[in-house]
Amino acid sequence: MANAHFTVPKAINEPINSYEPGSPERESLLAKYKEMYNQEPIDVPMYIGGEEIRTSDKREMNPPHDHKKVLGHFNYGDKSHVEKAIKAALAAKKKWSAMPWEERASIFLKAADLVAGPYRDKINAATMLGQSKNVYQTEIDAACELADFFRFNVQYMSELYTEQPESPRGFWNRLQWRPLEGFVFAITPFNFTAIAGNLPSAPAMLGNVAVWKPAETQVYSANVIMEVFKEAGLPDGVINMVTVEGPDAGDVVFKHRDFAGLHFTGSTGVFKHLWKEIGANLDTYRTYPRIVGETGGKDFIMVHKTADPIVVATAIARGAFEFQGQKCSAASRSYIPKDLWPAVKESVVEQVGSFKMGSPEDTNNFINAVIDEKAFDRIAEYIDYCKNQDDAEIVIGGNYDKSKGYFIEPTVVLTSNPKFRTMVEEIFGPVITIYLYDGEKYEETLELLDNTSEYALTGSIISKDRYAISTALKMLEHSAGNFYINDKPTGAVVGQQPFGGARGSGTNDKAGAKLNMMRWVSARTIKETFVPAKDYRYPFLG
Repeated sequence: MANAHFTVPKAINEPINSYEPGSPERESLLAKYKEMYNQEPIDVPMYIGGEEIRTSDKREMNPPHDHKKVLGHFNYGDKSHVEKAIKAALAAKKKWSAMPWEERASIFLKAADLVAGPYRDKINAATMLGQSKNVYQTEIDAACELADFFRFNVQYMSELYTEQPESPRGFWNRLQWRPLEGFVFAITPFNFTAIAGNLPSAPAMLGNVAVWKPAETQVYSANVIMEVFKEAGLPDGVINMVTVEGPDAGDVVFKHRDFAGLHFTGSTGVFKHLWKEIGANLDTYRTYPRIVGETGGKDFIMVHKTADPIVVATAIARGAFEFQGQKCSAASRSYIPKDLWPAVKESVVEQVGSFKMGSPEDTNNFINAVIDEKAFDRIAEYIDYCKNQDDAEIVIGGNYDKSKGYFIEPTVVLTSNPKFRTMVEEIFGPVITIYLYDGEKYEETLELLDNTSEYALTGSIISKDRYAISTALKMLEHSAGNFYINDKPTGAVVGQQPFGGARGSGTNDKAGAKLNMMRWVSARTIKETFVPAKDYRYPFLG
């Protein structure tokens, strides 16, 4: 057995391909997209232990931008499959948690190189097809961020294991960083392939085992993640992927004695429900479960009177409409001084009006489809609401069509009501609402912003005045877990801007940071005394 603390390769962010016209990576990715689009429909199993499980209940996988096209089917399970996945995880736990940490690290470092190398086109094309992301949004997510999560989390794991207490003469104090006692349940969203891969793998690399329930609209790329795990050498049963109804999964998982943790990204309402369910079953569990969640957002762009109108307009165009606004961090409300609005409006209308919309296969399209019909109908209802209110108007956009794909025009709404519905509620689509304020009432407007929404995920301040920036940082201290200065409020990078928010936006355990990794270990302190005492009497007894 090797007796050494090994130094892992230093984590460096995966370089992002630009996919410029004529570039080899562009041609390679588009060729893979066409190949996967035209191949025979695939059949995605559930991965439980060493088995690929298929059922008679087949659910279609369709591109959101071409919803009549069938990419394949995934197999829908029931409570029995969740029970089987838990058994498989617990059966794998003893051997997996006893594996030397550097060998677990090696598996995920290999997974990173597979994602960044031979699987890059496949996982990107799967994300383009299944989640309707353009080539650049796909690249920064499915290839780069997922590889970053694997590499940086390995580095954080290594750093965590080296953290040890002081030991005075005569004693040796040690910390053991144990995996949790039981299994972790990971629930992942449709919008980021990287999040889908990170939520089960971050606990796993620390010696935990996981049952993973991906979003049904992300199963196409989730299948590629499982292929990567298998090729990287992840032992059977460490991460088990199930596709079942949420209530069926919850009914089994949250009543199981060995439930040890929830790693969640999704809606605030669902997270609150799950927390209550966990609380109601506390007497069942062997230990208090860890609950880690990143949920909704009503993310803002706060504009000071000294801001450059073009900078503001670009922050809106990118921050609100990249990936059709389907990011937890997407800009959804903005506060702009009245005197600045005419210049901002001119640039916003020019930039947003130049967007092309359609399939991600055509790289001229900045905008693609929203994820499914349910999302389409919900977002369209918000737009129709805005059209019918006296205190709101559509500045640009407002149209939608689902005949071929779930396409919604990027929509900018102007309101005179700072508590207008679309200033308060999360929409999760390509809609941003603007409220104009008196530029001399900056601090009052900061207070208004802070008290408008239940969420506190991301936000930005755009200003040339450093005092104004400093004031915003202080007054909006609890308004955003990720705060941006003179930028859009999106685009957090692993290792650079650890991501997460508080209030209604989650537990702020910062994916892409050591803080998150610490949630998946349970420390044991060991004190060894070299020369034990042989008499109870202390000197003070004299």
